Amino acid sequence: MSSLSVRFLAPSLPNSRNSRTRVLSATAPQAVVPPWAEPGFDNSRLEPRVEERDGYWVLKEKFRGGINPSEKVKIEKEPMKLFMENGVEELANMSLEEIEKSKLTKDDIDIRLKWLGLFHKRKHQYGRFMMRLKLPNGVTTSAQTRYLASVIRQYGKEGCTDVTTRQNWQIRGVVLPDVPEILKGLAEVGLTSLQSGMDNVRNPVGNSLAGIDPHEIVDTRPYTDSLSQYITANLQGNPAITNLPRKWNVCVVGSHDLYEHPHINDLAYMPATKNGRFGFNLLVGGFFSPKRCAEAVPLDAWVPADDLIPVCKAMLEAYRDLGARGNRQKTRMMWLIDELGIEGFRSEVVKRMPQQELERASSQDLVQKQWERRDYLGVHPQKQEGYSFVGLHVPVGRVQADDMDELARLADKYGSGELRLTVEQNIIIPNVEDSNIESLLREPLLKEKFQPAPPVLMKGLVACTGNQFCGQAIIETKARAVKVTEEVGRRVSVTRAVRMHWTGCPNSCGQVQVADIGFMGCMTRDRNGKIVEGVDVFLGGRIGSDSHLGDVYKKGVPCDDELVNVVVDILVNYFGAVTREREEEEEL
Repeated sequence: MSSLSVRFLAPSLPNSRNSRTRVLSATAPQAVVPPWAEPGFDNSRLEPRVEERDGYWVLKEKFRGGINPSEKVKIEKEPMKLFMENGVEELANMSLEEIEKSKLTKDDIDIRLKWLGLFHKRKHQYGRFMMRLKLPNGVTTSAQTRYLASVIRQYGKEGCTDVTTRQNWQIRGVVLPDVPEILKGLAEVGLTSLQSGMDNVRNPVGNSLAGIDPHEIVDTRPYTDSLSQYITANLQGNPAITNLPRKWNVCVVGSHDLYEHPHINDLAYMPATKNGRFGFNLLVGGFFSPKRCAEAVPLDAWVPADDLIPVCKAMLEAYRDLGARGNRQKTRMMWLIDELGIEGFRSEVVKRMPQQELERASSQDLVQKQWERRDYLGVHPQKQEGYSFVGLHVPVGRVQADDMDELARLADKYGSGELRLTVEQNIIIPNVEDSNIESLLREPLLKEKFQPAPPVLMKGLVACTGNQFCGQAIIETKARAVKVTEEVGRRVSVTRAVRMHWTGCPNSCGQVQVADIGFMGCMTRDRNGKIVEGVDVFLGGRIGSDSHLGDVYKKGVPCDDELVNVVVDILVNYFGAVTREREEEEEL
């Protein structure tokens, strides 16, 4: 076993049926001749395109033709030096005027600082940054939450926090001179923002109910923690995997509900047993982009739990070494899988495994196919007798400093000082004694703002940052998502939750393709021919074992003119909604 392996005790597994679906199937692909084995295949394509120099990985000279601008920025100056060699200290002591005089330092604040999780809001908040953290499995503490509240509070109306679709915190309003002190404060409470942006591995996602779920397959927290420790080299920085061709997402599935959304990750660990051993089948290649969206596919591989890290390392190195670095829209890992074929890609992963071995997939999937996805909002019993968790709805994931302090207080008073973030931008308070539930539910924050039982249409509402803060967003999303949903709720009555996702641009941070109804920002013309903010409407996305990406239902719908009517029609025609007028007539 590799020295990078982390040994865990095999969990006690409940009875489960083997399930096989289009996305989750462990069945080996039909035998075909992979591109790398065909006559005439250029074997030089399998030569690594990067090499190690002075502890960092750089693109070789011979492969620098036709590379994209981001690759040139990495060649001009190693981004990780801003962290590993204290370059951020020097930047923080410079004025913005000084920084803007040099292309090198201008690229530092606009691009390279993303390796430290810092995103300059040049377009809408010049001189201010969004800081994205690493929060494996979405688990955070009251102390961490209070610290983040103290950071954003000093920025007044410019400061706020968002819960992201990767179980993560993003804080807003940060100014560069404060960054070194903020980084120190994060470290003191056990947090980091390192390697959370650009061509890095994103926050490892796991089951939000890990360790407390009566029906969980496996507690994902040790695995996501281990992944995060490997990715960041225990918060010290891991330059071996910071020069990827593009971003890379990973999740560990621990629930039949598939709260982790494995089909949209570059690597998903799917729990499965083999010959009495617990481990994971692997799905690879899921991603969203403006030009293409793809669901993850089986790698026909199974690893014991001990080899979670070695196979992640091998896959990242294969992607780092061989991934394309030209058109940024064609550099995600699935493009490499397409080029080499699944068996060709698998063989490159095998080459980089410690023993150059990788077992074929197991047929003993532990995820049950016929499983109704549970609603975690509200009060639910834990596996620990006498305790419950309480799921709170956070409208479109936006949290202010006072809200964070209050959440921390509630977690301490009623729970164990812990909070869980979810991929739907909500928050869970775990470990609440049943005798304290009623008192918690009477707290003003739960009655007025973060409701355990929100209106049914609000339950599944997700929204990206939008153009309030994001320079790439075409439209405003968060406030509009709430406004449109409230108006639709006044027009129709629905008896089931409908997942509605908003994203401000085709990058799809709001993941509209997996929503029941998705809204992707665009510019369009209203009924008078005026150019206005609009959306392309998606329909039919599914999550869970029968996952499916949605399709465009209607393009260019003006947000203020027609959208409410379009959503009402969709809900009536596809989701069994009843108009309020008809509902009142039937009551008479």
